[in-house]
Amino acid sequence: MDPGSAVQGGAAVGGPFALVDQNNHARTARDFRGKWLLVYFGYTSCPDVCPTTLQDMATALRKIGPKGQAIVPLFITLDPVRDRPAVLKKYLLAFGSQFQGLTGTPQQIASVTHAYHVYYARRAMPGGGYSVDHASAIYLMNPDGQFVTILDDQEGVAALEKNLAQRL
Repeated sequence: MDPGSAVQGGAAVGGPFALVDQNNHARTARDFRGKWLLVYFGYTSCPDVCPTTLQDMATALRKIGPKGQAIVPLFITLDPVRDRPAVLKKYLLAFGSQFQGLTGTPQQIASVTHAYHVYYARRAMPGGGYSVDHASAIYLMNPDGQFVTILDDQEGVAALEKNLAQRL
């Protein structure tokens, strides 16, 4: 098994990646060692579930106080064509400076989504344009980069806060 992955239900979750952050700096999974990660896959044009989940993450991190500083909320785009570094940077400012955004080539995004077993598909919209259908889950990774659990983004702030506080 690759370093930075762990088995969940018989399948390895997580692993190495090489992407670009919202400041246009190359980032790898190793850059985040020593920190807990809340990994969420979405896209900045998402009309509802992505901003709601990111806001819930931000609120839960504030509520757990200083322990929350040990956690890096990591947003990995599923729409690398539109979500370039500057777009990610502007979008993530709404949720707090603690958030890190990652993008890359479509191939790099496909590789990291494969490692995390994330479903996503580009869907044409009537009249032009597209949206991205995607699974919505928050992956909790420990400071060694190992998968811990999937946190249900539908349970809300209180459940997320409780789950994080119990693990730190």
